[in-house]
Amino acid sequence: MATPADQRLLELLEKWLTSLELHIRYSSLDEHSYWKIQPWVEHQRPNLWIINLAKQKASALRAQVQERIKTGDAKFSDSLELMIFLANLLGSEHIERFIPLAEPGRESPLTRGSAAEQPPAHAGDTSTREMPKFLPAKPHTAPPTATPQVARTERKAAVAVKPAAKSAAKQPAKPAAPVKQVGRAAPKAAAPASSERGAVPEAAREKVIADAARLMQWGRKWYELAELIARMADRPSLPDVRRILKDNKSAIDKMAGRD
Repeated sequence: MATPADQRLLELLEKWLTSLELHIRYSSLDEHSYWKIQPWVEHQRPNLWIINLAKQKASALRAQVQERIKTGDAKFSDSLELMIFLANLLGSEHIERFIPLAEPGRESPLTRGSAAEQPPAHAGDTSTREMPKFLPAKPHTAPPTATPQVARTERKAAVAVKPAAKSAAKQPAKPAAPVKQVGRAAPKAAAPASSERGAVPEAAREKVIADAARLMQWGRKWYELAELIARMADRPSLPDVRRILKDNKSAIDKMAGRD
């Protein structure tokens, strides 16, 4: 016979599965329609593959609860409720990448002919096939070899060298004096590049490390991490992300449970 904890847990799982079914239907919506369909809390739009994964795990847990009820295990659901409580109280970190609860009664009507009327497996849909696609969306183009950061560094170096050369030309001719001034100017021109490489704030560095650990737990490969994280909102540039990952690979492996 089901205990009160069994009933509460089964009701929660049914609510989650209903929400995930709605999310699967919403996966075919365009960005505007998605944010209008429900009164969402702040989050990053989940991709279809993670929604399906969550549905698979929720269905498996429901089957286990039902099996435990049949065997007369009266403490299984109590233990799960305690784990949920402790995970929310102690283990969870504030992140935006979660699947918010969707309820049929809170749906907002969309305009006629919108993407809500299309089936989830629409042939032209790409937003649910690319993984992961984080909001706000950025153009999925490969970064050029000469990044803006490198270009800025080169421009600064050129500007730094020109005044040194002009000042050397105006001074009275002295043996080897212009050569010494130009030689001193070259190291100064390289200084901005070094300072820019070390200018990533500590908070941004910690975000990159946490993002990398979570992505690896979700099954992403190491070589995929840099570009995926650089596309996220409020993250450093791609070269900085690569450097942070390289410098903290051991810590990331440990956080992801691959140490």
